[in-house]
Amino acid sequence: MQLTEAQCAQYERDGFLIFPELFSAQEVAILRDEVERVSQIESNCIIREETGGPAKTIFRMHEDDGETASGAVRAAARSSRALGAAQQLLGDDELYLHHCKVNVKAAIQGSAWPWHQDFGAWHLDGIAEPELTTMAVMLDEATEFNGCLYLLPGSHHEGRHQPYWDDSTAYSLWAVGPETMRNKIARYPDPIPVTGAPGTAAIFHCNNLHASGHNLSAHDRCQMYFCYNRVANHPKEVENPRPDYVRSQNWQPMTLEPEDAILRSTVIPA
Repeated sequence: MQLTEAQCAQYERDGFLIFPELFSAQEVAILRDEVERVSQIESNCIIREETGGPAKTIFRMHEDDGETASGAVRAAARSSRALGAAQQLLGDDELYLHHCKVNVKAAIQGSAWPWHQDFGAWHLDGIAEPELTTMAVMLDEATEFNGCLYLLPGSHHEGRHQPYWDDSTAYSLWAVGPETMRNKIARYPDPIPVTGAPGTAAIFHCNNLHASGHNLSAHDRCQMYFCYNRVANHPKEVENPRPDYVRSQNWQPMTLEPEDAILRSTVIPA
C-alpha cells in the first residue's frame, strides 16, 4: 500500500489516518482464530481479568518464538498495509515493533481507557524521540456503544505531556490529567470515534491523545495494535525496565511480507 501525498499531509495535520476495511473478512477471521487459540495458553505475555479468567491483553504475537507466537499476526505486522504505511509516515525503512498487543474489551464490563499518549509511557521506557506510530486493527465491529477508540485531531503537535499513573479502571496506565484534557478538547476539533466493520484500521502518532469508553454491548470487542519504532530510536537503558514483551529488545529491522502472507500463514509451534 502506498499512501498518497494527501494522506501523508492529513497524518501530519491530524496525527492519524483511518482505513475502512483495510484487512479482508477472511484475513480477520484468521487473525481472530489466532487470538482465540493463543488466549488459551498460560504465559506471562497474557494479562487476564482474573486468575484463570479470560484474556484482557495478549502481547508478543508478532515474533516467531515464544508461547504467544502467531504466523498470521507476524504476517499482518509485516504487510505493506501496516509496516509499509509506518515506513512511509516515519520516513524510515528500518523499523521494529516496540510491542504488539491485542486488547479484548469484555462485554458489559469492559472498562474505559482514560485519555493518554503512548509516548507518555514509551519515553519512560528509554525512547528519546517521539518517532513511533501505531496501527490499530479492528477484529470486531467497533461502535461508540461498545467502547471504540477516540482520537483528538491535531493533539500530537504540542508534544508529550507529563503523565500520571491512573489506576481508576481495570486498565491502569500512564494518563494525561483531567485539567489538561479539558483544555485540549476545548481548543482542538471534536474527538473522532474510530468505528467500522472488522478489518478497519487506524494509524496514529505516538503523541496523539486518545481514549476509549466502556463496552456496554453484549459482545466482546477485540483490537490488535502494532507499535512501530525507528531502529535508530530504540530504548536506552533505564532502571527497572518493563518486560521484553512490552519493551522489545528485538531491534532488527522488519522486512515486508507478501500481501497474501496472512492467508498462507501457519501456526508457529510453541
